[in-house]
Amino acid sequence: ACLCEKNKRVTNCRMASGACWCDAIGSGVSVNCATLTSKCLLMKAEMAHSKSGRREKPKDAFEDTDGLYDPECENTGVFKAKQCNGTTCWCVNTAGVRRTDKHDADLKCNQLVRTMWIIIEMKHAERNSPLNTESLKKFFKDTITSRYMLDGRYINSILYEKPYITIDLKQNSSDKSPGDVDIADVAYYFEKDVKGDSVFHNNILNVSIDNEMLRFEKTVVYYVDEIAPEFSMKSLTPGLIAVIVVVIIAIVAAIVVLVLTRRRKGKYVKAEVINFCLHMCGDE
Repeated sequence: ACLCEKNKRVTNCRMASGACWCDAIGSGVSVNCATLTSKCLLMKAEMAHSKSGRREKPKDAFEDTDGLYDPECENTGVFKAKQCNGTTCWCVNTAGVRRTDKHDADLKCNQLVRTMWIIIEMKHAERNSPLNTESLKKFFKDTITSRYMLDGRYINSILYEKPYITIDLKQNSSDKSPGDVDIADVAYYFEKDVKGDSVFHNNILNVSIDNEMLRFEKTVVYYVDEIAPEFSMKSLTPGLIAVIVVVIIAIVAAIVVLVLTRRRKGKYVKAEVINFCLHMCGDE
């Protein structure tokens, strides 16, 4: 028996070829504990476990609005291009994030489109002292390369605009070597760590910059695929549509008020001129 340091949602651990191998909960797929487990297998294990108990974004960047679901994974651990929940199906990218509208079971997903760019945006809580930008960049670069085993060449940039920290991970299909961890898996592990739900076995991430703990109020992840997503207006949720309608009504109301106010001001000025003329002309 052995301990899977990089994945706590496993069972049946054993040593083989000098490495610890375990079966992922929910799928039974054997995973190598010397590296990160794929996001698909982690999500499936999480679902099985739950059942038992400021920067402008690229125009094609989108959030994961569906959250956790029970995915279908290939034997290699990657997401199947087509995911379904009963008779409702959709296409996903390599990060398992829906990239089309939801359709019936006849939907065709011809390929698993690669997520080539992941943007992690975090807002930190108030601090006693200002953050040193260079210390911050060094901490996150060292953490991503050592803890998550990502080659440094895939860390495109780390930006700090108080209170927002933005990390760009880029990894094209042509760039990725067979032994490299995937940026989608890295982002999932990282997001879990930051939100206090680490996948690691008894190894919590402490974000400390210059000996002061850094706490986060909000973390958002955006995904940019090699092929743009295929969403239509029909995919907007009723809540989002309601917000859009309210905003439009507010803008129209503001314009109406502005026009009426200007008209009233115009009449008042004209009245003043007429009164002035009556008084002055009468005196003459």
